[in-house]
Amino acid sequence: MDLSPDQLLTTTRSVRKRLDLDRPVPLDLVRECLTIALQAPSGSNRQNWHWIVVTDPDRRAAIGAVYRRAAYAYFAAGGPAVADPARAATQERVRDSAAHLADHMGQVPVLVLGCLGGRLPEGNQAGFWGSLFPAAWSYMLAARARGLGTAWTSLHLAYEAEVAAILGLPASVHQGVLIPTAYYTGTGFRPAGRLPLDEVIHIDAW
Repeated sequence: MDLSPDQLLTTTRSVRKRLDLDRPVPLDLVRECLTIALQAPSGSNRQNWHWIVVTDPDRRAAIGAVYRRAAYAYFAAGGPAVADPARAATQERVRDSAAHLADHMGQVPVLVLGCLGGRLPEGNQAGFWGSLFPAAWSYMLAARARGLGTAWTSLHLAYEAEVAAILGLPASVHQGVLIPTAYYTGTGFRPAGRLPLDEVIHIDAW
């Protein structure tokens, strides 16, 4: 797709309802996106990431069943509601689309799980996961540039051990994000509504 950097950054959205569940995604295309993702920064250049690309229908269905259970527990606990009444309608749409994804996760053609190897730190979690998240976002941007839709989610981590068993992950590999990947239906995406910058920016101090 012919997108400027600003267009790519402002129109890469979480795609949930518009994922094309019937159109196969070539593995070579996923590999292209992950090759780009590996250029992201990695703390101390450890590059201790692992990427589990799931295309097998039975494994996708099994992960989808775990994800649906986790997602509906999250909805029952009130997610993704916010306190601001002005945003209630938007959050209800988000919940509706998230429920749609939960119901169909197991049917998405490709599931990509970003993981890190090594011992989980007791202190600085940001330093540990900071070696994965930029690469995962780079993967999503690369996918968008190639006409693929993605969504960032980690709800399955409520049952991380069950997903690890489905995939045969060793205990030393920790899941950080699940990225459903598919072609999308429709024509494109617009920048999302966001809080004004002046409501969230702080110069020099709070």
